[in-house]
Amino acid sequence: MKNMKWMRFIAIVIVSALLVSACSLANQPDNQTEKADKVNSMRTLSISGSGQVTLVPDIARINIGVHTEAPFVTTAINQNNKLAQAITDALGEKGVEAKDIQTANFNVYPMNRYDEWGKVTSVEYSVDNTLYITVRDLKVLSEILDAAILAGANQINGISFDVEDRAVAQEQARDLALKDAQAKAKDVAETVGVTLGEIQNINVSNNSYVQPYRMDGMGGMAMDMAMETEVPISAGQIVVTYEVNLIYSIH
Repeated sequence: MKNMKWMRFIAIVIVSALLVSACSLANQPDNQTEKADKVNSMRTLSISGSGQVTLVPDIARINIGVHTEAPFVTTAINQNNKLAQAITDALGEKGVEAKDIQTANFNVYPMNRYDEWGKVTSVEYSVDNTLYITVRDLKVLSEILDAAILAGANQINGISFDVEDRAVAQEQARDLALKDAQAKAKDVAETVGVTLGEIQNINVSNNSYVQPYRMDGMGGMAMDMAMETEVPISAGQIVVTYEVNLIYSIH
């Protein structure tokens, strides 16, 4: 009996100790909550800056198409392949390497011919082959287009200009954006009479605008262009832009 009393007493002491410990932990402040409240109550200044670097394009990308039609699918494909090969050979003679000539699209589909009563009278087959060309010497771009058209290209779907390596320009634009934001933050702080603290948040975004020379929907006009000595091309400019948003604590 005496042992049972001691065991009950020890159990009561242990339970009491656990309750006291739990209450003590519950009363301790949550470090994360306290930190969040501190951040939320912090006075901050949010400022944006931008930086731009203008580049001159050094490469061009062209979509050159070959369209053929014939009563038999094999005939249409063979005609198309011959023209595509002739174009590839002509581009090679102008210095375009094989690695810079890729097949971007190849489609074969039937076309029904109808009479005046809407009845199908015959079926022809259409083949479209699009070559994706990269030109690395812009001085001969017009000559390359002329050569492709003379070799049989009957669709020029578009030309876009780019810079092969824009990493340095992107770094420059980013640094300009950061300096712009920092200068603005300093000016604003001095104007309103506050002191800048540490940067609490940085948000950086990049956007590059490439000004293309579009030739969409030319179709049969490609043959008319071949009559000219050179196809006039203007590369335009490429603008690499960075936007930066900085959040400072202020005192």
